[in-house]
Amino acid sequence: MQATKQKLKLLFLCTGNSCRSQMAEGWARQLKGDLIESYSAGIEARGLDPRAVKAMAEVGVDISGQRSKPVREVMGIDFDYVITVCGHARESCPIFPGKAKIVHHGFDDPPQLAAGARTEEEALAHYRRMRDEIRAYVETLPESLEKER
Repeated sequence: MQATKQKLKLLFLCTGNSCRSQMAEGWARQLKGDLIESYSAGIEARGLDPRAVKAMAEVGVDISGQRSKPVREVMGIDFDYVITVCGHARESCPIFPGKAKIVHHGFDDPPQLAAGARTEEEALAHYRRMRDEIRAYVETLPESLEKER
C-alpha cells in the first residue's frame, strides 16, 4: 500500500481578507488542489470584494462561496506556510503555533488602485492585473516555498 502524501496547508493572509488573499485561495484550490489545502484570512474581516469575485469568475474560478474571516478563526489550524500578500499583514502577522513558516509575497491593492478609476471597466482592469499576477505566483507553488526553507 502506497503512502499518500499529505497536502501542504497554506494560509494566504491580508489586511481585510476581501480581495488578494481571497483570489490566492481560489487559485490555489483551482490550480493546486491536489497538492495544497488553501485558506485565507485577514488581520480583520472586511467582507468579500464584489469586483474580486467578478474578476475571478471571468476566468472560471468561483470564489463567491468563500467568506471573509479574521485570522483568529484559523489560528487552530497547523499551517505549513502563512503567506502574507500585503505589507500591513506582513507587519501585523501574529505568531502561529507549530511549524508554520511565514513567507511574504506582496501584491498591489486593487481597491486602492481602482479608487481613482473613471469607469467600472477601468477599475476592473486593476483587479484583472492582480488576478493574473496572483495566478502566476500560485502556479509556482509549492516548489517556490521549498526554496524559502
